[in-house]
Amino acid sequence: MTSFLLAHLSDAHIGPIPHFLRRELLNKRFTGYMNWKRRAHIHNMEALNAIVADMRAHAPDHIAMTGDVMNIGLPTEFPIAKAWLETLGDPGDVSFTPGNHDAYVRANVPWINETFAPWCSSDGEAHTRFPYLRVRGQIALIGISSGVPTAPFMASGRLGPEQREALGALLDAAGENRLMRVVMIHHPPTQDGAGFGRGLTDARQLEALLARHGAELVIHGHNHRLQVKHIAGARAIPCIGVASASAVPGTPLHRAAYHLYRFVKTEDGWSIEARARGMSLDSAHGAHHVTDLGAIAF
Repeated sequence: MTSFLLAHLSDAHIGPIPHFLRRELLNKRFTGYMNWKRRAHIHNMEALNAIVADMRAHAPDHIAMTGDVMNIGLPTEFPIAKAWLETLGDPGDVSFTPGNHDAYVRANVPWINETFAPWCSSDGEAHTRFPYLRVRGQIALIGISSGVPTAPFMASGRLGPEQREALGALLDAAGENRLMRVVMIHHPPTQDGAGFGRGLTDARQLEALLARHGAELVIHGHNHRLQVKHIAGARAIPCIGVASASAVPGTPLHRAAYHLYRFVKTEDGWSIEARARGMSLDSAHGAHHVTDLGAIAF
């Protein structure tokens, strides 16, 4: 393998919200629905279609989608989310990790496991399991789930000790096999990655685990903007967040975008080139034109 091209997108927030029964809003979904009505104009499906078309035109070797394909986790949102994931490519070429909007209420957890199994399973397995491992050439793609049901007005995530322990074992095994380890997660993996009520509740433990076991790259979504952090270790681990794939208005860092990563094996390890592509400045006023936004410095 001379090089490997990975595309990363997140936070599609596919709309509009489909038909629902009133009783389905008798929980956290009610506040979520009211919030969605306030911000529905932000997530534009034509912009999302343009992002996906541009991404597929670059023919990536693999696509990582790090969560929040849904809005309030209605039963009717799951088949829509599944159909959209199918448009990205074969499940063997697309990996998914759920976000807090996918795991909106407790009832969603078994639906996530059933609906998204083709995109959330390890090689040779047919069921959802986190963390999962997919090896493509010399690249180890490791998906972990931070999407958990939370109280109203909270958007935090959590891995838990069982998932963290399994993640450490996968990182060690991939490292021993000299694979490049890419960790995919919805929430930022660092303690300073998100504001109060929005971050990982066990970010400190995850940071320590990654520093101890090592990884070459962590990619995430959740904050709807380009974000670069590092985790100190034997080698600093870049943690890069991507903007929402469907957001149109706002600052340049909040407009719809996706990232392309090119990995090249070198004598000293791995070379990583990262670039952002997304909506141009005039996209909020008319045609949704995707352009190169430049290299990502990390």
